[in-house]
Amino acid sequence: MTKQLTKAVFLLGIFQFAFAQNADRRVVTTAVPFLSIPTDARAAGLGDQGVATSADAFSNYWNPAKYAFTANEMGAAMSYTPYLNKIVNDIFLADLTFYKAVNDRSAWAFGLRYFSLGDIPTGLTAEQIRTNPLILSPNEFNLDASYALKLNDNFSMAIQGRFINSDLKLETSNNESTAASTVAVGVSGYYESFETPYSNFSGIWRAGFNVSNIGPKLKYEDEGVQEFIPTTLRLGGGFDFIFDSYNKLAVSLELSKLLVPSPSVLNDNGSYEQPKDVGVLSGIFKSFGDAPDGFGEELKEFTWALGAEFNYDESFALRAGFFNEHELKGARKFFTLGAGFKYNVMNIDLSYLISATKVPSPLENTLRFSLTFNFGEERY
Repeated sequence: MTKQLTKAVFLLGIFQFAFAQNADRRVVTTAVPFLSIPTDARAAGLGDQGVATSADAFSNYWNPAKYAFTANEMGAAMSYTPYLNKIVNDIFLADLTFYKAVNDRSAWAFGLRYFSLGDIPTGLTAEQIRTNPLILSPNEFNLDASYALKLNDNFSMAIQGRFINSDLKLETSNNESTAASTVAVGVSGYYESFETPYSNFSGIWRAGFNVSNIGPKLKYEDEGVQEFIPTTLRLGGGFDFIFDSYNKLAVSLELSKLLVPSPSVLNDNGSYEQPKDVGVLSGIFKSFGDAPDGFGEELKEFTWALGAEFNYDESFALRAGFFNEHELKGARKFFTLGAGFKYNVMNIDLSYLISATKVPSPLENTLRFSLTFNFGEERY
């Protein structure tokens, strides 16, 4: 079996569960799709959203501008997500994040995300794979660095730099390949109002945006194929109902869209594929108007998530959410449940996903968890 065929069969087996494409669907796909998989259990419990929720240690993924509003001076977080655990037991996504406040108005953060695709037996022939396979462990990872700054008491912005490496090579004994890498930047903003009194409660308004993964295409040198990375726009808003000093309910809504070209080039077999001659920046702007069926189809490329989080005494939280993606663009629809516990300086968060469509989710019935450690003095 050639390297190209091995890779094609392998990737098809992994990602058909995530995208479930057929001739009637025009799903927008990119390289390194692991960058679009949420890792932290708090956001996962809210329907996979976090651009406008309150600041936490995992803000580096959702909206780095939120770090300017973190309650603690310093923190670290880690998460572990089993992937496709109904089929295999060695594919997982892990995340490590560290942040530190510089002063009352600014903070910086670093993050590492690692996606392991497990052990893959490969070889030149089926007999070699059976008797003397070459065991490979393809993986992908990214390194992040972010800086957040308050522009006034209620609004902050952040910039982020990212290095991305994709080592999906499945070389045989006489054919070698190299990993692909690229860099990307992101810009984000976050608004948090002062606490405002109402008739029976007080409240805080929140809003945020994040444009992430703006960068060159990913190119695998051995094949010369260049693919867009998942440049993503996220917009969100929310409101915290503060009933008293112990009880708080936060509700939030988030919209997201991949800023890469839609599948708009018609093949001989009657299906659509992405244009190959479009640059990164032009692809971002064209992504709002290049769908074959016009603006109506562009609106279908937006996903939305709705979530609610009840917090008692900042020590216990219950969460629920719903995520929706149009049937033409992937058909992911699922409910999520979650819980959070605080003990001393440590936060423990759990989440669970329940599919609401016939398209199976790679994370269906998967329990995700994350840990957060808060250090230093409280800032607010």
